[in-house]
Amino acid sequence: MLDISRRKFVAAMGATAAMSSFSMPSIAAGKTIKIGAVQPFSGGLELFGSQAKMGLDLAVAEINAGGGILGHPVEILYEDNKTDPKTSVERAKKLIQRDEVIAISGPITSAGRDAMSAVIEREKTPLLYATNYEGGMCNRYLFSFNTVPNQDTAPLIPYLKDIGVGDSYYMFGADYIWPRKMFETAKDIITKTGGSTVAEEYTPFGVKDFSSVIRKIAASGAKILLFALPGADGITFIKQAEEFGLTKTMKIAFLGFAETYLGAFGPGKGEGMYAGVPMVANSNEPGVKEFVAKIRKAEGADTTVSFYVMTHYNSLIALKGGLEKSGKVDREAAVDGMAGLSFEIPTGPAMITKEDHHTVMNMYIAKTENGELNVAKALGPIRPTNQCDVKK
Repeated sequence: MLDISRRKFVAAMGATAAMSSFSMPSIAAGKTIKIGAVQPFSGGLELFGSQAKMGLDLAVAEINAGGGILGHPVEILYEDNKTDPKTSVERAKKLIQRDEVIAISGPITSAGRDAMSAVIEREKTPLLYATNYEGGMCNRYLFSFNTVPNQDTAPLIPYLKDIGVGDSYYMFGADYIWPRKMFETAKDIITKTGGSTVAEEYTPFGVKDFSSVIRKIAASGAKILLFALPGADGITFIKQAEEFGLTKTMKIAFLGFAETYLGAFGPGKGEGMYAGVPMVANSNEPGVKEFVAKIRKAEGADTTVSFYVMTHYNSLIALKGGLEKSGKVDREAAVDGMAGLSFEIPTGPAMITKEDHHTVMNMYIAKTENGELNVAKALGPIRPTNQCDVKK
């Protein structure tokens, strides 16, 4: 864990709201608090759904072992959105209207989140979104527990320049909202740090042969490939890029990289890639080591643990803290209580901003080496840009 005292953290982040007086819960004593989870358990992103579930399950187990929330046990109801925005909306409506959940966790994709946003706002139900994303969401009922560009990408670009990797970029990603918005932000950062963007290119999902674009990237003269192609397609690209020899002539800054990718490229492959992340499972920080050990005790000794596990875990810890801060159990109490909440997560102190409900937390530059993801630089707490001021 970073050696950041509570006093230093609060001073850096600004004062937070005082805890409100507790009152009697607004539901009958002992009644179960239901939380919905709309996550992908099929449709292509089930790996991320399973990571989310591990974090949510651990949080529920710990909350219930500690007496629940204001004396109420907690239950999580899972729904498979099939990695589909329309299904995400259908599942959210079911959980809110029929199951009467107090909040919903999920989804993973930006398309799914955007589709669900109208539902959660109309139904006045908090959405606990724990995936790194492109930013721009400002909604009373949406809470973000993962990173936005100024937390993960903004520190990465000057870091690569400082260590002598280079400052000329070729941007390559999937053709959807997250890569496009991330690259838009990255171009501004690159320009401000004196670098250059050589080219920007997008690809549809499902491509099997990247040889032509790899040759184009290699011939571009760029020193760094800013890469935003998630899932199986990203793995395919990296494998083919290494076979071509691309990784010997340029570095890869892999947006959204996590431990889930380790081992997918083959022995001795995928080395020397960089990413900005909110947790590195291989860290020596006591809080992270304890968290990873708990997950592996519950899920198996060989379980891969990524920051997706932690951020989803964090979301329920924050919900508990928000309800206890408000002193009653209902949706509006959850929203009011989580806004401005300071709470502890495996990497140290965290805080939810009042203005846009995003999370201040410790950040890291990570690097793949020797088949592992390791901390290259601990950055300390980074406050997210106010997303109410960011145009989507």
